[in-house]
Amino acid sequence: MRFTNYLAMEVLKLTTKIDESGYLNLNIPTQLAAVEVDIVVVLNPVSSEEKQQPSYDFSDLVGRLSWRGDAVAMQRNLRDEW
Repeated sequence: MRFTNYLAMEVLKLTTKIDESGYLNLNIPTQLAAVEVDIVVVLNPVSSEEKQQPSYDFSDLVGRLSWRGDAVAMQRNLRDEW
């Protein structure tokens, strides 16, 4: 059985390009020291249409709240009710 220490695990997400010859080159600085690591790579092609069009238009839900008071005091008040 293999136990893995996940305390220092990093999850990285980035969008990059594959070069003309079909190679994916990654040069990613990490916070980890010189240790052996497991790497999982998921290639998910992104079309230019997907990049430009959001999956949903939230403009009809956008609003602005006018708050006249001390937000921290209100939060403490609500927390004290528990």
